[in-house]
Amino acid sequence: MQHTPEMLVKLFNQAFIDSYNTELVCCEKEPIYRPADNQHPHHRIIFAHGFFASALHEISHWCVAGEKRRLLEDFGYWYEPDGRSVERQAEFEKVEVKPQAFEWIFSQSAGFKFHFSADNLSGDCGPSESFKQAVYQQVQQWLKQGLPTRARIWSDILIQHYRPNKALTIEEFSLEDIS
Repeated sequence: MQHTPEMLVKLFNQAFIDSYNTELVCCEKEPIYRPADNQHPHHRIIFAHGFFASALHEISHWCVAGEKRRLLEDFGYWYEPDGRSVERQAEFEKVEVKPQAFEWIFSQSAGFKFHFSADNLSGDCGPSESFKQAVYQQVQQWLKQGLPTRARIWSDILIQHYRPNKALTIEEFSLEDIS
């Protein structure tokens, strides 16, 4: 089955426009979350360049954000562009554990290859081993204890569309199988 951004937009919008007043929008140069305003009746998760992985990642941030943060542009989080120092990269990794854990779960739910992202192409460091381990541990915890509501709904939708009748198992997640 092909992994198209159009299908993600369709699946997401069918599930969340009415229930969470949130829509998935393709395709701008940079991903961003924008709350509803006078020109746009819905909150918008905007993903970059039509990349399937970008959509899953931005949806992951939405699943982390609480109700108040979902009223702020980009959920009110700081962002430092490419070229972060090792110290700033470590700070970045701290706030990326949960989003990348969701992204891994969503990728697996859709039968799509997950890759860790340092989001620091011109910096001298990729994702650290401790970061990868923290993401892995978060995935394991959620799979054992259950996903939060929005993430569970989205994972179930992806599973139903991309791998019907094949529930996620903890054994599907291994650090050795991803980069």
